[in-house]
Amino acid sequence: MQQKHLFEYAVIRAVPRVDREEFLNIGVIVYCAKLKFLGAKYMLNEERLAAFSKEPDLAEIREHVCAFERICLGEKDAGPIGKLDMASRFRWLTAARSTILQTSKVHPGFCDDAGETLAKLFDQLVA
Repeated sequence: MQQKHLFEYAVIRAVPRVDREEFLNIGVIVYCAKLKFLGAKYMLNEERLAAFSKEPDLAEIREHVCAFERICLGEKDAGPIGKLDMASRFRWLTAARSTILQTSKVHPGFCDDAGETLAKLFDQLVA
């Protein structure tokens, strides 16, 4: 029997009109310290985003969500945040903000495989 590992996750939300506080779930970010896993999965549904605003800035949303992914991976082009340890990167990505890209509160759970859990949460909460 595999051991269950504590993980944390948050939903990534696009907020095309911050003033109206309307959002669309576009992705999930998962962190598991024991498995040394930090990953994000996202999907931009342009048609659904357009329902929130006549002219959503899809290029800006895409740029920001791609930055989330680069920070998760700790890539060199992710800037100073990408150089932080995994836990610090997750905390930075899930910090409260009032911008076009926000995250839900952080939720805990237990998993065997963090990558599989990321895919499952994405299917449940986004797709």
